[in-house]
Order: sequence, then C-alpha cells, then structure tokens
Amino acid sequence: MRDRIFIDSNIWLYLFDVEASKKSKALSLLKDNHFISTQVLSENANVCLRKFKMDIEDVRHHVENLSHQCQVLEITQKIIFQAFSIHKDYQYSYYDSLIISAALEHDCNILYSEDLQSRQMIYGKLKIENPFLSS
Repeated sequence: MRDRIFIDSNIWLYLFDVEASKKSKALSLLKDNHFISTQVLSENANVCLRKFKMDIEDVRHHVENLSHQCQVLEITQKIIFQAFSIHKDYQYSYYDSLIISAALEHDCNILYSEDLQSRQMIYGKLKIENPFLSS
C-alpha cells in the first residue's frame, strides 16, 4: 500500500529558503501529489504576505502552484469538531489539531511537519514525521 502523505504548512515555506537542503526537500515533495488542506494554502499566503513581504501576485502564484501540485482538501465542520478532540487528547494547538484532523479525515497515514512531535502516532492511524530528519 502506498503511503498517503499530508504535508503541513511549514514545509512549503522552505520553497523560499536559502538553505539548499531544505529547499531541495520541499521541491522534491512538491512533485509527488501529496495532500494539503485549504488551511495550508491560507497559512502559506499569510506568511508570504506578512513575514516574507512578497508581492500579492507572487503569493497568488505560490498558492496556485501548491493547488495544482497537491490534492487540496477542504476543511469541513466534521474536521473542525474532530480538531477539538485532538487538541484535548494530544495538547496540540487548535490550528495544529486542525491539520491533524484533516489528515485523519482523508485517511492519510503520514503527516510531514517540522513543528509537531516527530514519530508520534495519533489515534494509532497517523504518524507524524519530520521530513528533514534522517531516518
């Protein structure tokens, strides 16, 4: 069975990083049609606009690129309410719980994130991995 991989917002921001190894890893992940959510698109747009001070058209191009290269999942009421349980059970922030919830709802078995606890299993179904750490 092929892994169903959901990728957290923070990974895609390395597409703009000067550190070659992380940028290269993010680029390689972009080629594999992984899963993201509308939240990931919004968070990327926000960071690009506010932190990176990018031009709005460059941000639009980045979001369009992610949208075409990944399978974009919409955040539903079910995902929102499941995030409350994840927050309670695992003490992640609400927005991190929302990412986890979206991955679970769409039967992903791996979540790539640099910000969450690597190698942690969520409800015995979803394993969090940091794609920048050596296996």
